[in-house]
Amino acid sequence: MPLISSAYTAPFYLFNAHLETVVPSVFRKVPGTYQRERLELADGDFLDLDWMQQQRNKLVIVSHGLEGNSERHYTKGMAAYFFSNGWDALAWNCRGCSGEMNRLPRFYHHGATEDLAAVVAHALKKNYSQIVLVGFSMGGSMTLKYLGERLPPEEIKSAITFSVPCNLGSSAAELDKPDKKFYLNRFLKKLEKKIRAKAIQFPDALSAEGFETITTFREFDTRYTAPLHGFTDALDFYTKASCYPYLQSIALPVLLVNAQNDPFLPEDCYPVELARHHPCLFLETPEHGGHVGFSLAGKKTNWMEKRALQFALQNHR
Repeated sequence: MPLISSAYTAPFYLFNAHLETVVPSVFRKVPGTYQRERLELADGDFLDLDWMQQQRNKLVIVSHGLEGNSERHYTKGMAAYFFSNGWDALAWNCRGCSGEMNRLPRFYHHGATEDLAAVVAHALKKNYSQIVLVGFSMGGSMTLKYLGERLPPEEIKSAITFSVPCNLGSSAAELDKPDKKFYLNRFLKKLEKKIRAKAIQFPDALSAEGFETITTFREFDTRYTAPLHGFTDALDFYTKASCYPYLQSIALPVLLVNAQNDPFLPEDCYPVELARHHPCLFLETPEHGGHVGFSLAGKKTNWMEKRALQFALQNHR
C-alpha cells in the first residue's frame, strides 16, 4: 500500500509505446486561450504564468516537461479539463520556455523547485483555499521534490504526477541508448537553439561552439546544465536534482503514474517498494501509456486529465 492497479488501456491503433508517446505529441491540439501574467522573481529573472480563471476558490497548478511549455497538449489539456470542471487553472512556463528568453544565464532543470515555490507563493496571494499540483515528466519530478524537501502550505491538498524520471541519471542513460536516440535528438535539437541564444546573450558565461558534437544527455548536462546551475558535473546534478531521495518525506496524498512501457524510464524510476510502505505515495503503473501519452480512443480529453481530477476530488484535506 498504496500500490494501485490501473484500468487504462491504449487505443488499438496505438499499438506500441512509441506511437503512444509520439502521436498525441504531434497531432493533439487543445483549443482555448490563457490570460498571461509575468511574475518577477527575487533574483531579477521572471516567469510567465498562463491562467484560466473563473473566480473559483480552488486552483490547479500545472508544470510542464523538459522543453515544454503551457501550450503543450498535455499541459493545456489538463488546465482546460480542470477549468471545465469548475476550477481555476495556472499553467506556468519554466525560465526561457514561454516564447521569450529569460534574463539570466541560468534557465531551468528538474530540481529547480525554487521557481515552483515562487509560483505557489504567488498563487496563494489570490486567496485560493484549495490547490492541487499536477506535473508531467520533468514537471512531475520538480513537483515531487518540492513536496518532499519542505512542508508545503496547507492550501495544497494533493498532487498528481505522470511519466516521472524519478532517477535522473538512469533515465538519461536510458535515452542515450541507440534505440532511444530519436527522443534524445529531438531534445538536443530544441536545447541547441536555446543554448545558441544564451551564448549570444551571455558570451562570457557559455559557448555554443561544438554543440553539434554532443551525443548524450550526460555530455549536455556536464557542459551546460551543471555549470549554469551550480553543480559540479552531470553526476552531481543527477544526484542532487532527482526527486527519488525526497519521496519518503512527502506528507500529503500524491499520485505517481508511470506507464510500464514508458520509453524514457528504466526500472528504478518505479519506486514500488517505497510506495508499498509509504502512507501518502500512491503508485499506479498502467501497462500502457507511453511517455505522457495515455490517449483515449475517440475522445478530446485523455486519461491523465480524468485520472488527475478523480484523485484530486478523492483527496481533500
